[in-house]
Amino acid sequence: MSNNNNGYPSSTRAWATVTILMVAYVLSFIDRQILNLLVAPIRRDLMISDTQMSLLMGLSFALFYTVCGIPLGRLADTRSRRGLIAIGILFWSAATAACGMARLYWQFLICRIGVGVGEAALSPAAYSLIADSFPAERRATAISVYSMGVYLGSGLAFLFGGLVIKLASAQGDVLLPVLGEVRPWQLIFLALGAAGVLFTLLMLAVKEPARRGVGAGVAVPLADVGRYIRANKRTVLCHNFGFAGLAFAGYGSAAWVPSFFIRTYGWDAGQVGIIYGSIVAVFGCLGILFGGRLADWMARRGRSDANMRVGLYAAIGAAPCVLSFPLMDSGVLAAVLMAPTVFFLSMPFGVAPAAIQEIMPNSMRGQASAIYLFVITLIGLGIGPTAVALVTDYVFADDQALRYSLLIVSSIAVFSSIVLLSMSLKPYRGSLLHLQQWAAKSA
Repeated sequence: MSNNNNGYPSSTRAWATVTILMVAYVLSFIDRQILNLLVAPIRRDLMISDTQMSLLMGLSFALFYTVCGIPLGRLADTRSRRGLIAIGILFWSAATAACGMARLYWQFLICRIGVGVGEAALSPAAYSLIADSFPAERRATAISVYSMGVYLGSGLAFLFGGLVIKLASAQGDVLLPVLGEVRPWQLIFLALGAAGVLFTLLMLAVKEPARRGVGAGVAVPLADVGRYIRANKRTVLCHNFGFAGLAFAGYGSAAWVPSFFIRTYGWDAGQVGIIYGSIVAVFGCLGILFGGRLADWMARRGRSDANMRVGLYAAIGAAPCVLSFPLMDSGVLAAVLMAPTVFFLSMPFGVAPAAIQEIMPNSMRGQASAIYLFVITLIGLGIGPTAVALVTDYVFADDQALRYSLLIVSSIAVFSSIVLLSMSLKPYRGSLLHLQQWAAKSA
């Protein structure tokens, strides 16, 4: 049976596509976030500072992820999205495995750049595939399910890393054929790379849905894309930078929360990985799924700006959480408060890309999604972890002041998002009308 008998793929096929894409996203985020739990052993072996480590976590990955995302987003609007994703998975998996063979800082840096380039192929193409598989009133939930990969992947990265660290503490270095003796953290990267290469075969099960909607199947000149985005610049700016503030708080926290628990409360890395990983996996998935369901529920009741409203509500909910968790006297209380923090910071990241799909012609969705990912990834992942590290290293000059760095950086980011997302509601409704007018002129 097709979705609402309107020519979309059957529900079974559509949700199978979402599931496979979500697993790909899980793998990408494990590869991306595993570094956050391995700060101490990598710093020790490569003899680097917090700031240098933050460049591996964030900017080296994010800069190339964002720059490559825009041309790859344009390819997603005109070429096979399934093929683009499969090539991307192979590339980032090979780069992840190469991280496990790095012996010097610059080698690791280049490998992280490779991970960023490969992962840039995934989300613009995935958003486009999902948008063409579901009608508008079910799209936010579908994209939220795909986006659960962020939190499943991050949570599994911490859980997997924590378990491996506990195992490695008992067994020490591992001897591998050809490669010789490797550190436990290197073994993690090698295993993840191999898993990604094998997963590529599953992409063959994804079938390309027909492109549909305004401008479907038309290759639009870049100048026209630029003109359309400029005509909606207030919406695009408030949307992209509003959600980027929440990404800044989320990535900045995720990068340093494991070290925060280790330095402030004396927890070991294995303990942090299991507890924080469980919180991220459970409450991140609940938050993002709740956000999508809430947006679809509001849309069915006539709220055309539902996706943006959910982002605003999430920012308001996150504000007291980021102000309180770093100041707790005990690690248990801080961990308890991490649950609502993760829940609210995860809520917007299904509705944010869904909002982009709603205001853009089909022929511009991949490119607009790539611009959105450019902004939130460069600001969130590229600058967020480094901002926390810079405050720790140069404002406080004390590793033990990490809790205050988290408090300052996260609270400024969240309050900025509240302001920008509040400003976005009226122009967003205007952009929906603009799309209808554009469609009428193009017909």
